[in-house]
Amino acid sequence: MDADETALLTESLRATMAGSTGDALDRALLDFGWLDLLTESPSAATPLVFRLLGETGAHAPVLNDVLAHAAGRDLPATVTLPFAGGRWLVWERPTVAPSAPAGADRSSAGPAGIGGGAPGPGGMRPGAIDPELPLRRVPAGETLPLAEGRCALAWWLVGTSRAMLNLARRHALDRIQFGRPLAAHQAVRHRLAETLVAIEGAEATLATADTDLGALLAKAAAGHAARLTARHCQQVLGGIGFTAEHDFHRHARRALVLDGLLGSATDLTREAGAWVRTRATAPRLAQL
Repeated sequence: MDADETALLTESLRATMAGSTGDALDRALLDFGWLDLLTESPSAATPLVFRLLGETGAHAPVLNDVLAHAAGRDLPATVTLPFAGGRWLVWERPTVAPSAPAGADRSSAGPAGIGGGAPGPGGMRPGAIDPELPLRRVPAGETLPLAEGRCALAWWLVGTSRAMLNLARRHALDRIQFGRPLAAHQAVRHRLAETLVAIEGAEATLATADTDLGALLAKAAAGHAARLTARHCQQVLGGIGFTAEHDFHRHARRALVLDGLLGSATDLTREAGAWVRTRATAPRLAQL
């Protein structure tokens, strides 16, 4: 795709994500031709779609398709996803009948794909990680190539980090304290600058993530950047960032969930260190 086609596709996808989320967005993306984009040009489709998911604050279970495509399965699909703490999860979708791995018990699954049991506060059920991301715990039952999924999640984390940074930056410019904009304070500017450097660093790592180790490091860098972004931007936003009316908490909560999928930043950093230690060498990931 040339630059004009990419810009047109970006605006069309952004409009689609602005108008729906969850199951509705999953169906809209399937109608849009998401699976054709993924199969014909995964190197362009994955960064574009997942970055926009982060920037718009929308969500859809399309991570299933990225992993299934990498494994050579039929699309659309539903797969089990490793989560931090040794758990396995299913991000279910009503458009696809999931295939249960060996030993998995789906008898308690609710209609939204959230774990069974009596609903808790906010409609959450036991086993759910976040009410905006319908994930359910299941036993481990399959192995998937994770590099493509880690890159997709890294782009999603980069997108949601930029969304959090934009919210904090806008607040710092608009908020007046003691006759001065909040952005006039050097400590605030330092926090936002450190956040931007972390995000740009994660995106630069993604640009060279063409191996399994590169994808692992890119996911770790994006997870670290998202957590740092959430921490610094919360400090800049102050009390308003905790309110349900403000959009920040949605991005921050989602970043925590996405960081745990397919390996958290902490776990992947340890894994990369073990990789280098056992081989007594570190590969050149980028030609500088």
